[in-house]
Amino acid sequence: MPGGTRRHKKPFEYALDANWPYAVMDAFRAAQIGQAVARALAEAMERQKVSANTLATKAEVNRQVIANILAGTTWPDLLTVGCLETALGEYLWPRHLDWPADDNGVVQQPMPPQRQRDAE
Repeated sequence: MPGGTRRHKKPFEYALDANWPYAVMDAFRAAQIGQAVARALAEAMERQKVSANTLATKAEVNRQVIANILAGTTWPDLLTVGCLETALGEYLWPRHLDWPADDNGVVQQPMPPQRQRDAE
């Protein structure tokens, strides 16, 4: 099984704080990618002012799947992400190979500038 036993946990369970999808995550890259997809999806839906119901219809994806991705309770699969990207006209999959490493060598997705200001 891809991800081995680590896939038995849900993406949000790898968050080190309760601020999903803006939480600091542990070093498990797949969970970080799941978080990045959830964050990109939430932000795209907010920018475009589209509801989960409307997006589900347009993307031909179950509304509950969208809700689960947003909540971090399921692993986003490629078919679903592709359908959502097409419906939104935006990329959701992160450029995770470009993420910087912290002082401990842990690679993390950079926090969006707006969220950095909000945290201060």
